[in-house]
Amino acid sequence: MSAQMQRCLGAILLFGVFSGGLVHAADPLKGKEKSTVCAACHGADGNSLTPEFPRIAGQHEDYLFRALLDYKHGQRKNPIMAAQVENLEKQDLADLAAWFASQKGLVFKR
Repeated sequence: MSAQMQRCLGAILLFGVFSGGLVHAADPLKGKEKSTVCAACHGADGNSLTPEFPRIAGQHEDYLFRALLDYKHGQRKNPIMAAQVENLEKQDLADLAAWFASQKGLVFKR
């Protein structure tokens, strides 16, 4: 392994340690299994049919993960979402983000 690759790997590991632990690679299929409760508001594939709940299908995975993490830590204020994620681990959030990001977002014309 080159010195540059070793430095890069070291930086990634340090980032993981200082950001609260490493998250293993996200698994969209595990996210699908965990998403059944999400379907009530966001739809089974993340394409909510009502404007009261955001369509999350096809959103960027890192955006979805950060949003879920922010609900969990109170950075985003929504009592429904906070209750949904309070008992989930970072890996669960990553898997959910991967699932919804892998879905095709629907665009409705006005």
